[in-house]
Amino acid sequence: MDNDQRDVRIQKLRELRERGINPYRDKYERTHLLSEARSLQPETRDVRIAGRVMAIRMFGRLIFATLKDGSGRMQIALQEKTLGDEFGFFKKYVDIGDFIGTEGDIFITKKGETTLNTLRFEILSKTLRPLPEKWHGVQDRELLYRQRYLDLTMNDDTMKKFLIRTGIIRTMREFLDSSGFTEVDTPVLQTKPSGAIATPFTTHHNALDMPLYLRIAPETYLKRCIAGGFDRVYEFARSFRNEGMDPSHLQDFTLLEWYAAYWSYENNMEFTQRFVKHVLREINGSLVLRYGEREIDFSGAWKRITMREIILADTGIDIYAYEDDTALRKRIETDKIEIQGFETMGLGQLIDNLFKKVSRPAIIDPVFIVHHPRELSPLARTNDEDGRITDRFQLVANGWELINAYSELIDPLDQRARLEAQARLHSSGDAEAMVMDEDYLTAMEHGMPPISGLGMGVDRFISLLAGQENLRDVVLFPLMKPREEE
Repeated sequence: MDNDQRDVRIQKLRELRERGINPYRDKYERTHLLSEARSLQPETRDVRIAGRVMAIRMFGRLIFATLKDGSGRMQIALQEKTLGDEFGFFKKYVDIGDFIGTEGDIFITKKGETTLNTLRFEILSKTLRPLPEKWHGVQDRELLYRQRYLDLTMNDDTMKKFLIRTGIIRTMREFLDSSGFTEVDTPVLQTKPSGAIATPFTTHHNALDMPLYLRIAPETYLKRCIAGGFDRVYEFARSFRNEGMDPSHLQDFTLLEWYAAYWSYENNMEFTQRFVKHVLREINGSLVLRYGEREIDFSGAWKRITMREIILADTGIDIYAYEDDTALRKRIETDKIEIQGFETMGLGQLIDNLFKKVSRPAIIDPVFIVHHPRELSPLARTNDEDGRITDRFQLVANGWELINAYSELIDPLDQRARLEAQARLHSSGDAEAMVMDEDYLTAMEHGMPPISGLGMGVDRFISLLAGQENLRDVVLFPLMKPREEE
């Protein structure tokens, strides 16, 4: 059916060109967006608007059509007595989905709808495929992701959702800028996959004939900025991790990271709480967030609990009672806790995955998880009072890790020892373990001030505010496996 309609539209395209009409114009001068035109007073003249035709309703010698642009929708009217032969031209050549420009005067219909009485119109772009008639109520999520352009066109709620995303990021930027932070850009292509414990995507630089990695995090480059003299920096960094797929993880995602000189992780926790509450007030209008049938309360001072305490409470396992991964692995097996791929994990990864499996899913209201084991935090500063832990925190809410932050490790010799330990894990089969990064170590040896940094999964935070369970629902064009016909 679509192919038949496509053939009909291609024939119309040929006829338009035979009549000397270019069906694909280079521009159209508008006086108003549709939302602006809807607010004009009746009898306002010489109004020029443009948009996609979303509906056509014919009543003999009168046609009503609905246009849509990025600001909203508006009705136009076309009358045969006013347009003459152009009225028939519209009926023959303009289809739903086409982009047109119209000029005329504003009036109010008997039903009270602000409408443009069209005196002139132009076809600006002729569509070859019809818009879907039954898009509303589509349950095929994959179809929505693959054809997001149609989802945006047909579903005003989808457009609203992505405008909210833009508003959230704008609010974040404004808060950071007003707090003395400077936005910077760091490399996406890197010679070492650094800044997080994750499996990288690999690529090849043809001109230099060398392997490269898509960044898993901007961390080590942002800390180079602090070493170079910036006081506070941040970046909205597109990041890539070659890991498993599920509703709360994407391989291609947006990561917000910031770093502040002379802050500790406790300073950062206090700032983080102010930051998140500010965004919630601006976007949500309240610190109580509605998520499905659940309410998440971000008000008050957020609870703090150590990783050791929460795992002990939930499983009876004291993570500090096990000196190596073999001993902890045996305990996990004895307790029949299923952790996928735990056979090749080091001690830190075992602890992290134990927390993710048994503790994190039950956390609804925001909680700061603090004092992560040293083995789990190769870039974090060791706690002064307990050498087994680091000065680190995670913000968890609704069962998701929203934020990961810590006091940065600035001791180059300690950092070298930890990276060497990570490199040994990597060599023994732990694909997520970090590798040696001599360039970063050289930067550290030239000196860094005390630093605290933070990473936030922007897509995950937006999903929470938008009430979405799948990150793909707040990403415009999520990666999809090509269909066979592609």
